[in-house]
Amino acid sequence: MTGMSKPERRLVILVRADPVICGHSGEARNLAEAALLRGFDDVRILTWPIEALQAAGLPLKPLDALLPYSPGITVERPEPVGDNRVPDGRYIAGLAGRLVELLAEDVPTVVLSMYLTPHTDVVVQAVAGARVAGFAPDVRTMAKAVGSDITNVVSNALRTGAWGAAAVVLSTYLQNDDLLAVSEFTKEEVVRWAEQVDARTGTRFAAELTERVRISYPPIDTSAFLDLDPAAVDAALAARGLERDGYVLFLSRITRAKGVDDLINAYRASRTQATKKLVIAGAGNAVEAARAQIAEVPGDEERILLLTDVSDAEKPLLMRGCAAYALPTKPVPEFVETFGIALTEKMLAGGGPVITTLVGGTGEAVGDTALIVEPGDVAGLTATIDRAVLDMGEVERLELEQRAREHALRFDRVRVFDEMLPAEEPVAEQQHQVVELPREGAPL
Repeated sequence: MTGMSKPERRLVILVRADPVICGHSGEARNLAEAALLRGFDDVRILTWPIEALQAAGLPLKPLDALLPYSPGITVERPEPVGDNRVPDGRYIAGLAGRLVELLAEDVPTVVLSMYLTPHTDVVVQAVAGARVAGFAPDVRTMAKAVGSDITNVVSNALRTGAWGAAAVVLSTYLQNDDLLAVSEFTKEEVVRWAEQVDARTGTRFAAELTERVRISYPPIDTSAFLDLDPAAVDAALAARGLERDGYVLFLSRITRAKGVDDLINAYRASRTQATKKLVIAGAGNAVEAARAQIAEVPGDEERILLLTDVSDAEKPLLMRGCAAYALPTKPVPEFVETFGIALTEKMLAGGGPVITTLVGGTGEAVGDTALIVEPGDVAGLTATIDRAVLDMGEVERLELEQRAREHALRFDRVRVFDEMLPAEEPVAEQQHQVVELPREGAPL
């Protein structure tokens, strides 16, 4: 803290942050911004070095297109500690070590970890380490299950008979002061898998988790999607060779679970394809599969646009201009949609109707304001695209758009933050500016 006044209240968030394409990296950003408005004068995001994210094969945004944070928010990417004899633990050691350093300072601190593995592991290790060292940190720990930590790590551990690994995740979760889940569906999954651990081992995880876990929905910067400048929308579309209501939009991670293959097939079978384009925007491990699928039909490269360089600033503009937005997600062993943040963002932006499936937590995201199809039902998706784009009257479209926006406003980031932590008097908003600690050789 050399050369700086001592902060009075600190929030530390451990998460896979930008540039990772993930709704929960945006969630961390929005919680950080809301914390400034609620009296925190030092907000830190502890995350991974860029090279570690790249090596993991995660879908990443263009590094030169990241939105800035407000002054008071510091992004830290601790370097790994140790050499190649500690292949995976080096980055964990870096994160845990930096958190111990922050906890050693005499500052009341809230620590929020998103993803139980490995971020909550880091928090539990660091808090214990700080106390053993005699620092007596004034800390409140909050652990948030966002979905894939349960539907991936815990579920796969149990499927392979590794119940001990599942038990470790659940016990680490329970060592925190506050237990959060990103949706009712996610809490149900937590309890369901805990019941399976209990049945095998005689533990009592499920009962305690049922009692203690509360819902904290993803926070959204609603201001980024409301009252969009029509000229900015038109300019963004023109730069992509698009026009208003001239395309059906998919904008999310491009993975098998998101139903991109179903959407391409449904679009090709629709009446809509004669007059509207299909835009698939995002990044993910199914980009090349989508590219190959598009190339199967001559001429489809002109009608089906694959965009992998969409920035956060461009996203709401594309959403606002589309004739319909489709996210036909479906459950696969490695992923189930636990909320669907992109759905609520689209509902805030306006534009054409949202088309989705009731998988995982998507029903909580959209309420009764979307057009619903069955997961994997390509014929049903085709019919729904045509209904949304060609058959729905203007009055019905506007009424649906208004109800959708009203539903999505409940996920405003300040409201969500206030429900997560008691609100204090807001402080004045400040102009945005990137704050990153310097790091030798860092790409940012």
